[in-house]
Amino acid sequence: MLEIAIGAIIVALIFDFVNGFNDSANSVATVIGTRVLKPIHAVGLSAAMNFIGPFVFGVAVATTIAKGIVSPDDITVYMIVGGLAGAIGWSTLCTYFGLPISNSHSLVGGIMGAGIMGLGFEKLVYGGLTKVFAGIIIAPIGGIIFGLLLTTLIITVFASWKPGPVNKTFGKLQIISSAWFALTHGANDGQKTMGIIVLILFSAGMIPELEMPLWVVFAAATAMGLGTFFGGYKVIKTLGVKITKLRPYQGFAAETGGGLMLAVFAIFGIPASTTHAITGTIMGSGAARRKRAVRWKVSRQIVFSWIITIPGAAAMGIGFTFLIHLFV
Repeated sequence: MLEIAIGAIIVALIFDFVNGFNDSANSVATVIGTRVLKPIHAVGLSAAMNFIGPFVFGVAVATTIAKGIVSPDDITVYMIVGGLAGAIGWSTLCTYFGLPISNSHSLVGGIMGAGIMGLGFEKLVYGGLTKVFAGIIIAPIGGIIFGLLLTTLIITVFASWKPGPVNKTFGKLQIISSAWFALTHGANDGQKTMGIIVLILFSAGMIPELEMPLWVVFAAATAMGLGTFFGGYKVIKTLGVKITKLRPYQGFAAETGGGLMLAVFAIFGIPASTTHAITGTIMGSGAARRKRAVRWKVSRQIVFSWIITIPGAAAMGIGFTFLIHLFV
């Protein structure tokens, strides 16, 4: 069982790396799209802040993941591996096609599918899943509202300024807002793999309670940071360029608003989607200037990818768990 648990932890860290690889776009897309930072500099900054995030905001999200998807007393290490395989498969597929899906919801869907396959629907923890689905609804809608309001406020306050000084000022401020969003991204997404690793350790009988060892925090934060550094530039292009053409003040508003939402979600243990949050704020920031500035066709494609993520990852989780049970 020890060997299986170690293998499962390695798989979990691979998922964390893939998570950072896809979600690197969330924290650097706008600062690249506005040409404030070169991609390599933006990704380096994002990787560092993603690593720090979990140490700043605590582990409430990790607790939700460990206890709030499938009954921790009943799930096995084999099911967790099946769920992780489903999440990795779905995230990798979407990254290949440049879709900024929610890796958080890929993970939830994968573990849900594994739980359904191994235990049935009755062992799902519906209280925890309610938090997840609340985040699905709140994050994009709240993002649009935050992005719209903050951008409108900036336009109003700086209406008398010439474009040059405004772009220069917010170009500098956007470096701070990008770092802020990366920090909250690490605080939310970085914790999800921690919750899974703790669940693995508990299911394998290696820890008596669902507690968070410090080495788990370091391992997951490192995997997330490395994944971010080697991030997926197809997704960066989709978020930073295809949705709308952003100016520095809009990028600042999008990152600041998205980070505020993620900070609140991290404190309350809601495993929200950073992709949903930043995409919503980008849409809101673009629409504040004029509605036609947003390429709504691309936005509809992204929303479609959100809708199918949990069912798609769950289906893969069911499939991989079924295959695993054939051989063990």
